[in-house]
Amino acid sequence: MTIDVGADAAHALLTDGTIVLVRPAYAEDEPQVRAMHEAMSPESRRMRFFSSGTATISELSRRICAAPSRGHQALLAVLDDEVIGAASYDTIGRSDVAEVALAVADQFQGKGVGTLLLEHLASRARRNGVTTFYADVLPDNHAMLRVFSDIGLRPQQRVDRGMVEVTIPLTPDDRYLDAVGMREAVAGQQSLQRLLRPASVVVIGGTRRQVSVGNAILRNIRASGFTGRLYAVHPHAAAVADVSAVPSVADLPEVPDLAVVSVPPDAVLDVARACGEQGVGALVVITADLDTETSQELLAVCRRHGMRLVGPNCFGVASLSDGVRLQATFAAEAPRPGPAGLVVQSGGIGITLLEHLSRLDVGISSFVSTGNKLDVSSNDLLQWWEDDPDTAMAIMHVESFGNPRKFSRIARRLGRRKPILTVVAGRSTAGQRAAASHTGASLTPALTTESLFEQAGVVAARSLDELVGTAAFLAHQPLPSGPRVAIVTNAGGTGVLAADACADVGLEVHELSEEVRRELEELLPAGAACANPIDTTPAASSDQLRACLERLAAAEVDAIIAIMVRTALADPLPVVATMAGGVPVAAVAPHQAEAVTLLSAGGHSVPSYNDPRAAAAALGHAWRRARWLARPAGSVPSLRAVAVERARDIVQEFLKRHPEGGWLPLDQTMEVLGCYGVTVAPWQWTHTPEESVRAWRELNSPVALKADVAGVVHKKRAGALRLDLSGAEQVRNAHAELISRFGSRLRGVLVQAMAPRGFEVLLGLAQQPVFGPVLVCGLGGTYTEALRTRAARLAPLTDVDAAELVRSVPALRTLGEGDEEKAVDLDALRDMALRLSQLAVDLPQVSELDMNPVLATPSSAMCVDARIRVTVPPSSDPYLRSLRPL
Repeated sequence: MTIDVGADAAHALLTDGTIVLVRPAYAEDEPQVRAMHEAMSPESRRMRFFSSGTATISELSRRICAAPSRGHQALLAVLDDEVIGAASYDTIGRSDVAEVALAVADQFQGKGVGTLLLEHLASRARRNGVTTFYADVLPDNHAMLRVFSDIGLRPQQRVDRGMVEVTIPLTPDDRYLDAVGMREAVAGQQSLQRLLRPASVVVIGGTRRQVSVGNAILRNIRASGFTGRLYAVHPHAAAVADVSAVPSVADLPEVPDLAVVSVPPDAVLDVARACGEQGVGALVVITADLDTETSQELLAVCRRHGMRLVGPNCFGVASLSDGVRLQATFAAEAPRPGPAGLVVQSGGIGITLLEHLSRLDVGISSFVSTGNKLDVSSNDLLQWWEDDPDTAMAIMHVESFGNPRKFSRIARRLGRRKPILTVVAGRSTAGQRAAASHTGASLTPALTTESLFEQAGVVAARSLDELVGTAAFLAHQPLPSGPRVAIVTNAGGTGVLAADACADVGLEVHELSEEVRRELEELLPAGAACANPIDTTPAASSDQLRACLERLAAAEVDAIIAIMVRTALADPLPVVATMAGGVPVAAVAPHQAEAVTLLSAGGHSVPSYNDPRAAAAALGHAWRRARWLARPAGSVPSLRAVAVERARDIVQEFLKRHPEGGWLPLDQTMEVLGCYGVTVAPWQWTHTPEESVRAWRELNSPVALKADVAGVVHKKRAGALRLDLSGAEQVRNAHAELISRFGSRLRGVLVQAMAPRGFEVLLGLAQQPVFGPVLVCGLGGTYTEALRTRAARLAPLTDVDAAELVRSVPALRTLGEGDEEKAVDLDALRDMALRLSQLAVDLPQVSELDMNPVLATPSSAMCVDARIRVTVPPSSDPYLRSLRPL
């Protein structure tokens, strides 16, 4: 039986890489659900029903397949149209607590079916306001108790009357997201085995003409020394590129792990169906020009038959480890084996990078051109490389992220072990969402993407040349232990260029000690300049240059840039090539044609650039990576004084009255911030002049009056603000003026104590369609638009992220890091940023939030004005384990 489940379903991976469909249970499913339970062994039924009989199965199956509601949800795991698992919850007593039940067909137990269903069920429960799952479990049902304990949600157990009562809070904290991420990585790696470590490959579509793509791929696979079995499918030929061919996949002597498809667009679906029916494990579809309908049907075919898909419109794949040696691309030159994993969307960029990385002795462990990336994406490859012993570096060139929040978690995990390099693409502001808040308007694509990379420790280059140059440096040189650089040149003018380039990327041209300068003067020819940059003059001999470099490497610097101009007197570059071990070295040879090449000697290599800026860029990336590795990983803290339920009620009640969304009234805005422990200047909400006078007296302070007016976002521009009022008459008259000005549009007046003077800061958040909640920090008040100095980070923030967010604004860092005279309490701003981050995670309905200004003093931070816009959030869960939807 096939049921049309529409968008309310997801494909996901089991522990062994099998693709299953997770979808709601329907009334039509009752016979299959009943059959699954009846087929269980007596012992499995005893564990599930506390009895080995079958009397309760019919009633249970009806309950599972009942119509879904807020208080009842049931999900099924379906494989080949067969129900292999069921999970359901039903609220009990309080509407936020639900009893949960799981069942998995005997032959599929131990493959993660129950855990996967529980994750999806918990996600739905959270959306429906359920905060806790409850279950009674037999003490000897170790498998079920293990599912609950390993889920990552901090369950509590107690034994009562011979049963184990399990209570599971559903809050998805950092521990839970880490557990989900690790399960996803294991399943993802298993699902790519037949793609990247195939024992057999078939190429479908190669012709006998050498100019055909399929023919080229066959020749490349043969030439690479593929360790498995290679086949070809051709409707008429007995052989293609000296590989025996058969008319169809069904005629092959075995079911291949991988099929590479290069056929006309109108033949792709038939080929994919034939591969699926035979049990092929993965498809690489080279064919381009598939329309949207055909592409979606191609993905549906792959999902139906459990095949992973690369492409369509791709350049191919390669896996060059000794155990595989597969080169299934149509590249003109075979890539060199090496430690770099490479994923690209564009075939042209893939060819370029393969050639450069091979030339620079970096080499490739595995390569995937994702093309239109209907299925396999960069996130899949990052998970593969995480535990791949042949990969020591990950390189990406992708034009978009399907799930940036998931990428961020994967990249942080992988980046601790292996560097991740990419190019910042799509930096234009085209398509930026129109936003009324300063926060929303400031989040350009460049700021958001660069913040994602910085937060995740990704090395983000500005061009392909910079990417290649940095990869060469990281592959052949150690990381610097600090930012101090010595610049050595035999042509003085180039040293100045290098010094400027170092400053541009955050490196320090270190001032050498008097002792080191004296030693260099003794080592180098007369006339040498021994401050930093060091000009050896062209007269320096090879021995003098070597002694100079060795002395610097043993001195007070963390790296050396050696700029050597070839003269009729000597070629100093071979000396630089001998510098191995110790501090990292980058050479610059302005005369060389290539942007970067290698100087090799004694089994070691030094990258050589033709521009000092390129050398400084590579070294700057290496230093930032070293700094990122040295910082603590951080954790998402558990905050005190947080009233989540009250804040959620405020937002949900507003959306009931205004389903189209809008700006919260000022009093509700301030109350929501208070629910999260954000320090706000004391305030009261009033409707009449006399109420405002009473509020002034109770606040016992000069006050500001802020009119809450329908349609007014910027109060000062609209004349909705009165400041520094003292005395009953001033307050009464100001309120009366606001009534006169705005009439029936006036919803109320916020009377707020004037805050002590401080430095004005902007803190805010915006929910972005792709990246999710992003927090922004910058200068506030009148400086917000004038200086536009902003920093951003993706939520949820760790404690380290929050500290870096506020310190990434240069003015705040300067004001907040004085030993005795600091003007700004950065710790207070960090705490406020963490509270906004928690709010963003708890309340996805908050689409924009501005706190501007926040007044920062040497000992505190206080929000003076704020606005919050709420909308109905998307129902998707960015951390839910699922494959790309159909």
